[in-house]
Amino acid sequence: MPFELTRFEPRRIALFSGNYNYVMDGPVRALNKLVAYLEARGVEVLVFAPTAKKAAFDHSGTLVSVPSIAIPGRGEYRVALGMPKAIRQRLEAFKPDLIHLAAPDWLGHAALSWAEKNSVPAVASFHTRFDTYPRYYHMAWLEKHVTAFMRRFYHRCEQIYVPSPCMAQELAEQDMSPNIGIWSRGVDSSLFNPDRRDMAWRRQNGIEDDEITIAFVGRLVLEKGLGVFADTLDLLKQRGMKVRALVVGEGPERERFETRLPDAVFTGYLNGEDLARAYASSNIFFNASVTETFGNVTLEAMACGLPLVCADATGSRSLVDQGVNGYLAKEVSAEAFADDLAKIITNPSTQQKMAAASHTSSKAYTWDAILGRLYDQYQDVLAGYSSDAPDAKRKSRGIASVKAAE
Repeated sequence: MPFELTRFEPRRIALFSGNYNYVMDGPVRALNKLVAYLEARGVEVLVFAPTAKKAAFDHSGTLVSVPSIAIPGRGEYRVALGMPKAIRQRLEAFKPDLIHLAAPDWLGHAALSWAEKNSVPAVASFHTRFDTYPRYYHMAWLEKHVTAFMRRFYHRCEQIYVPSPCMAQELAEQDMSPNIGIWSRGVDSSLFNPDRRDMAWRRQNGIEDDEITIAFVGRLVLEKGLGVFADTLDLLKQRGMKVRALVVGEGPERERFETRLPDAVFTGYLNGEDLARAYASSNIFFNASVTETFGNVTLEAMACGLPLVCADATGSRSLVDQGVNGYLAKEVSAEAFADDLAKIITNPSTQQKMAAASHTSSKAYTWDAILGRLYDQYQDVLAGYSSDAPDAKRKSRGIASVKAAE
């Protein structure tokens, strides 16, 4: 094997992803942070992913564009149809000692097959609950088939990384992989913090000083819980509460969402200081989505000092300390969310205490420490890898990594 035999330090890592620079979202931020971190440690990284004519941002590292097509009905996203000969030759010339797969798509399957054929260990990171998507498009019957497809993919990997222990436990119960490790997420506290609050910015956007601003941040797509978000805002207003929705993000459902929430402030896509200001200038963060594996936006809201109201799902469960920095709703319904939001809206003291608790708890999530722990897991995979008996090797390690990472 080409890695350093005494310390099992990875020297060349090939990363495969369905999106790396053409749409900015939580997983893409994490992958770019990872690549920058690895390169700072002297590891060569080659990223293979589809690209679009116009990138959404300047990406980290070296990106190899893989031929792809737009996904029908979701044209902003693209899918590679496999690994063409030219891409395979580029991979072979790179001679990676580790393959990291960020999606169980056709490109990921092709890369995994290449890794198995060439005795290179492959790991995967679990970013999206693809198994939950069919229910939002009236195809719930597909969920069990998608789950089975994902299970077959992840069982072939040496290890999979999930963002939280609760996500690890859920996937373990689904038998998604016999070896699950934790790769949490970090937040840049120098960017996201309460000092970004800007009352003048609120006023410029038509938000009155005494209005309780409830923030939504994310892609404007059905699976983000847009419907229940809008229903909840309606219910709060029916109860006589002076609230205003602040919607940060773009997506194919924007026009419909604007019609549904005519009084909301829609900023479009924001990043950097503009995004941090939008968070900090809000009063409460509301995340109704159940599809994320980790609430990146929830963590950013915490760093900006916002109380949280979220769905009791894997994306936010590990971040919300019930009754301390926010609430996890008992059920995904407008009534349940409105009840929890009302507890904060009607009690300024609770709002203040939860805001402080959110900011304090966010300080545990630093990128360097989190990425360092992932790097350690890379080393463990390399140390335990044996091309002679991969099946026995996987079974011997089991799910111990979940407990170790907690």
